[in-house]
Amino acid sequence: MLDARLVREQPDLVRDALRRRGDDVTRVDAILAADEARRTSLAELEGLRAQRNSASKEIGRMKDDAAREARKAEVREINTRIETLDQTVNTADTRLTDLLAVMPNLPDADVPFGKDDSENPVLRTVGEPRQFDFAPVAHWDLGPALGMIDFERGIKLAGSRFYVLSGAGARLQRAVIQWMLDTHLAQGYREMYLPFMVREQIIFGAGQLPKFRDNLYRDVERDAWMVPTAEIPLTGLHAGEVLDAKQLPLHYVAYTPCFRKENMSAGKDVRGIKRGFQFDKVEMYKFCLPENSEAELETLRADAEAICHLLEIPYRVKLLCTGDIGFAARKTYDLEMWAPGQNEWLEVSSCSNVGDFQARRSNIRFRREAGAKPEFVHTLNGSGLALPRTIIAIMENYQQPDGSIIVPEVLRPYTRMDVIK
Repeated sequence: MLDARLVREQPDLVRDALRRRGDDVTRVDAILAADEARRTSLAELEGLRAQRNSASKEIGRMKDDAAREARKAEVREINTRIETLDQTVNTADTRLTDLLAVMPNLPDADVPFGKDDSENPVLRTVGEPRQFDFAPVAHWDLGPALGMIDFERGIKLAGSRFYVLSGAGARLQRAVIQWMLDTHLAQGYREMYLPFMVREQIIFGAGQLPKFRDNLYRDVERDAWMVPTAEIPLTGLHAGEVLDAKQLPLHYVAYTPCFRKENMSAGKDVRGIKRGFQFDKVEMYKFCLPENSEAELETLRADAEAICHLLEIPYRVKLLCTGDIGFAARKTYDLEMWAPGQNEWLEVSSCSNVGDFQARRSNIRFRREAGAKPEFVHTLNGSGLALPRTIIAIMENYQQPDGSIIVPEVLRPYTRMDVIK
């Protein structure tokens, strides 16, 4: 969430950021009007409270009964006005908060301008795509042929866009998750096992509500939400807390299943296991000092790249433009792995610096020293990596002419097999 003071004091800066995002700049005018209405009502309310306090003291000193009763009547009238203004201020507070809650973060100055994902610049490509002496097969044919993926039973169990991983498929998925966690632990992250459901205020604090409400699964009876990514409970770990600056940075990693309706993707990229309502992901997350978040983003990206590098699969790094950057992000790198069976690049990670956007919504602060005024921390998140696209890339890059799949060397201690056949 943006600071209302920033919008008030630098409205042109915010308008320019929204314009670069391709967003509605009139949002700023609505916030300014709501902020002015709130501030005006609050000033009047504080003035009336001061009048009441002064009158109350005066009544205590008055000797004349008639004058005292008249003054009491005036105080009762002031109390009535205060009650009315209290409601006005609360309504204005809610209005301002609602407007700020749907305002996206401001992109960093070095985020390139662009209208959509077609204008994301590729910063570099690492590795050369394998040259096959046969026509590479897509995972949706490889998986069923090897008994790794069962689409029909997934649909029977849960409907479209669900699937079952079986035998070597389930084993490979479990191995990749375990190996990723171990790799990130060696990079200095602390592993967390998290609830797969969270309270509404936690998902709001992470920036998923209200904007993505229609994309989330909810248990209405308990008013709990299925996590769309471990980023949400990781953000909420320190909600409402004031940390000591000496505790920072905090680096966390967690595996969770992720649940998303993906309504915006309906009819697109639905073949195979590339997009589904349930998938697995290993997520990296950081809390840090504001002045260090840019450097922390670079190490976050490097930590995610290490997974791609160790798997020896060609990948590329993109810097998201203003028209494609996420709602909460200030700056984002995307990592994409090459999938030869589909002849396309698959996004397997987004690494983002969110600045104080989530911290402000979740009220996560720190003190630089005892007695110092609390400041908002900066938060960062990155997939390390997302499955099942990583599984797709492994299957399609390591396939053999006989239809078997070589298991990447780094995964063999976890799978306890060299070849899937």
